Amino acid sequence: MFNTSPCAAGCGRSAISGTNICYVHQADKEQTKAAILAQIAENEIIKDLSVSGMHFSGVDFSNRRFYGCNFRDTYFSQCVFSGSLMRMCFFDFAEFTDCEFIKSDLQFLSFAGTQIIGCTFSGSELVHINFLGATIARTVFSNLNLYNSRFINAEMDNVLFNDCNVKRVNFISARQKDIVFKSSNTAEAIFELDEDE
Repeated sequence: MFNTSPCAAGCGRSAISGTNICYVHQADKEQTKAAILAQIAENEIIKDLSVSGMHFSGVDFSNRRFYGCNFRDTYFSQCVFSGSLMRMCFFDFAEFTDCEFIKSDLQFLSFAGTQIIGCTFSGSELVHINFLGATIARTVFSNLNLYNSRFINAEMDNVLFNDCNVKRVNFISARQKDIVFKSSNTAEAIFELDEDE
């Protein structure tokens, strides 16, 4: 798993991979980010990366394999994750704006407390994903598998689930406004607690 070393400056944030301090305390943030982007560009497989708190805009993360990475509190704007594979990565309290996940294979990820605005997830596997307490708006989930994912306490506004497998997907206590489930198997999703359990 990713480096869980706290920042040497004593702020409690996670240190960035290859350093002993968090992104906030980096003396040269642009150089630190350039080193991380070079590492991602040069390697198809990325393991145990910790980039908590960094900002990425217009970055192409396509066709990369991420295992056990820490993207907590990270900001992504107009980034592309098409064809990416991710396992056991953490995006808690991150922000995604106008990003694309096309034909991606995402399993066992956490997006708890994350903001997902104006994004597209299409033709992908999103299996066992935690969207607990996430804010999701103007986003399309199309032609994908969401099996056993959780949107518990999520706040969703103007979200389309088009031709999605939502079997065992948990929407308990999710606040939904202008949500459309088109050609999705909603009878197999969970929208409220079963009184018998």
